[in-house]
Amino acid sequence: MKERGRIFAGLTRFLLALAMLPACWAATRVFIDALFRSVGLIGGLSIESLALLGGMAAFSLFWSFMPHPVKTYVLGHELTHVLWGLIFFARPSRLKVGENGGSVQLTRSNFLITLAPYFFPFYTFTVIIAALVTAYFIRPLPCLAAWMFGIGFTWAFHILFTFQTLTVRQPDIAQYGRLFSWTFIYIVNILIVLVWLCCTTRLAFSELGGFIIHRTVHAYASLVSLFLYAVRWAADSATA
Repeated sequence: MKERGRIFAGLTRFLLALAMLPACWAATRVFIDALFRSVGLIGGLSIESLALLGGMAAFSLFWSFMPHPVKTYVLGHELTHVLWGLIFFARPSRLKVGENGGSVQLTRSNFLITLAPYFFPFYTFTVIIAALVTAYFIRPLPCLAAWMFGIGFTWAFHILFTFQTLTVRQPDIAQYGRLFSWTFIYIVNILIVLVWLCCTTRLAFSELGGFIIHRTVHAYASLVSLFLYAVRWAADSATA
């Protein structure tokens, strides 16, 4: 029975991943729409936006010319499991971190806890929390450009390490299937970027919602049209 349950769960995740592929395409189109729209609304990049991009560029240069801080990434990876485990009332224990990998024991798990390190930028989150705490005591938030630089730096850290990590076999990814894991990780990362665009530019959430609805409906409508065309072609071929 357990084996049948695993097979059924794997098949369900595979079919769900196939169903999410048009959503990946829609998310990509929404990102392009939102990027062009937000740049158009800015009318020139602000100091804070330049600082964010500068932080991303700085870590990209660091990544290209310096040894990769693997142990730092592994620590953030395992702490992300811990954080998301706590969100779902799991108790963590036996945290291990090393150059060759890490591990943590949790009393319960689900796909969000397992895949969280690949879509949740842990160090970016810590920078944002530190900025919010600082802003609570000191208003306005001092050195906003420096905070944005830190966000860009840590965000590039997350993106580049995630790409590198996904190029090799990961037990976290294998647990829920590569196709399901990759599609889910891709969509959530795009959504985080989109939310950040709304928070840092004059792009409205309502406008972003319109982009999402339009592109998603169009992606799935195109898939249905393609399916109906294939059915008609098959029927015509059979009767010919």
